[in-house]
Amino acid sequence: MAGPADTDISGLIARAEEFIRLCCSENAVDRPPADRMAEIRHEIRQSGSYVHTARELAFGARVAWRNSSRCIGRLYWPSLVVRDLRHIRTAEGIHRECVEHLRLAYNGGRIRPAISVFAADGPDGAGPRIHNPQLIRYAGYRGPGGRITGDPATTDLTDRVRALGWPGGPGTRFDVLPLLVHTPTEPPRLFDLPPDAVREVPLRHPDHDWFAELGLRWYALPVISDMVLEIGGIRYGAAPFNGWYMGTEIGARNLVDQQRYDLLPEIADRMALDRSTDRTLWKDRALVELNVAVLWSFQQSGVTITDHHTESERFLRHLRREEKAGRTVPADWSWIVPPVSGGVTPVFHRYYDDHESSPAFLPPPATGRCPVTGHAPATGGVRNGPDPQPPVSVGANTGDSRDRIARP
Repeated sequence: MAGPADTDISGLIARAEEFIRLCCSENAVDRPPADRMAEIRHEIRQSGSYVHTARELAFGARVAWRNSSRCIGRLYWPSLVVRDLRHIRTAEGIHRECVEHLRLAYNGGRIRPAISVFAADGPDGAGPRIHNPQLIRYAGYRGPGGRITGDPATTDLTDRVRALGWPGGPGTRFDVLPLLVHTPTEPPRLFDLPPDAVREVPLRHPDHDWFAELGLRWYALPVISDMVLEIGGIRYGAAPFNGWYMGTEIGARNLVDQQRYDLLPEIADRMALDRSTDRTLWKDRALVELNVAVLWSFQQSGVTITDHHTESERFLRHLRREEKAGRTVPADWSWIVPPVSGGVTPVFHRYYDDHESSPAFLPPPATGRCPVTGHAPATGGVRNGPDPQPPVSVGANTGDSRDRIARP
């Protein structure tokens, strides 16, 4: 009778075979598939795991983006820059390469989609982890009477890094958190990000001079850093990846959600709108002007961003291209439709097939974390093998709004 170890091994071999068949079908193989699978089977039976070739890793990472059912911005999945950093195993080395990722992906404002893949989990436990939901994220400081300064979505993480010795920033609404990195051989360590790696965009409005007085800003580059990249049964728990922002992620979610910055009342008051009743549509009017400010500010700063109408058209181009290639496109309607003016975008008036696919981006291990509230992940590890949780796919245009993510 087969035991748990035999089941794990047979399950991993099955996942590997599925992935190698996919590689073969899309001409992403280095050697004859039969030879490669014989090598993988031997490696798994000897060690309980196997190692992807550089080509397999790059292909798997790109397909994980392609499979991200909650991502509207997958048109550019073949262009994802894949950084193979599996040899980097120390917290200091991971921090150094994360800083390099920020610089490379920012690319002078012409955002470059990229992923940095560190060491995989193994049969003996988890590999390295980055506990920040994104490489750049603003702190959320708890104050008297439940008052929060900054981003309420990061209060737990802020508490944790302060307990580990972070003194805190100046106490503004936009203090950048340090990175919290954990490896199998080291305790959790904190690292500050250098100022030149944290590019921010001051938010202004083309028609309202008072908007600049609000003192709002947002970081230019959304790099998701706590999700697990799964390829052929192998899991990479530290694989930060980015695309560029879709404006509504900032202007309709991060700065607007009541559990985030909740800025609509402040903006509506500056616009002298009547907030006594929802029938005045004050929320809608303030929301549009905030999104105008976000798009205009990024454009003026020379930083890549896209609007939700353009991105919706691009998603339909992606659908047509994938269908022409004979592939189905997994898509979650509730995430694909933009949070502003959804009914006037072409993605609204369609049905989509949402199915689990591999390779994939999975939720942080050992959490039931809500994709909207963004609470900090637990530190537990996962073994390579069949996935006990359904994947939470993200994709492109960002970033936070897992807060509504868009490009990976």
